Amino acid sequence: MRVRAHSSAHLRLLSQLAYTRPITTSQEKSTVITPFSQLCCPLDGADLTLNDKTWRCEQGHSFDVAKQGYVNLLPVQNKRSKDPGDSKAMVQARSRFLGEGFYAPLAEALATQVLAQPGGALLDAGCGEGYYLRNVLDHATACGAEFSAAALDISKWAVQAAAKRDKRVSWLVASNSSIPVPANSIDTLLCVFGFPVESEFKRVLSNRGRLMMVDPAPDHLHELKQLIYDEVKDKPASLPVSDTWTLVTEERVTFGVELTSREVIHDLLGMTPHLYRASSAGRERAEALTSLTVTVDVWLRVFKV
Repeated sequence: MRVRAHSSAHLRLLSQLAYTRPITTSQEKSTVITPFSQLCCPLDGADLTLNDKTWRCEQGHSFDVAKQGYVNLLPVQNKRSKDPGDSKAMVQARSRFLGEGFYAPLAEALATQVLAQPGGALLDAGCGEGYYLRNVLDHATACGAEFSAAALDISKWAVQAAAKRDKRVSWLVASNSSIPVPANSIDTLLCVFGFPVESEFKRVLSNRGRLMMVDPAPDHLHELKQLIYDEVKDKPASLPVSDTWTLVTEERVTFGVELTSREVIHDLLGMTPHLYRASSAGRERAEALTSLTVTVDVWLRVFKV
């Protein structure tokens, strides 16, 4: 792994502490944040043109903008299941949990990294319900940074929820394995707790492009995992991408979260894959609790090709 510049910060924070919020909200009109419009047909790769709420390519393929404001660019033949990605229940649980501000220190750290090199085309690959991207764009608006923004997720439920809350972004139902944008068109690519597809990420990034990834560190949600699993296995330390990438910066963000209700604990479990991996006995142990303190421990890394 080539390391051009390396900085590591290990932050110990409480999520309940006050943090700086931008004055501008995602519902306010912005002159500096615009939807990314260079979309490609998922069937033949041709450029798409928007006309009267329908995206069309020269070959006649068309894709309607849904009433919520997103477009589905995931062909049926590319789906591995009837309803791929996070379920509606998972999206709702995550929206409630993140809406309480428990992960605010992470969102702030990500926004700070993005705005270290502001401007250009921004893509959130695996955007979920849009929590992290909204925070980035709110900060960008507050400081006058210009971005054209797009976001994709394979879950239609996640993209629907995101599109309802923010009209500054081109929201797409699509897959990281076939990103419907031209080559060399993205300047900042976010992958937060996502699934990187290196070949596609390299294809879409511009010469100045950077990839920002958020991935679990060793102690992430350790207390929850101890509760729901009979044995917690440590994963060997490794970078999330191959050594064909240059690691520019690395930051470890760690803070404690105090959960004080059964409902919030249920939402934390329900928004993660642990809900399906845990045994029934493990889920019952978690659901019986009325309070729990967990550690959020993640790596925030910036890469360039």
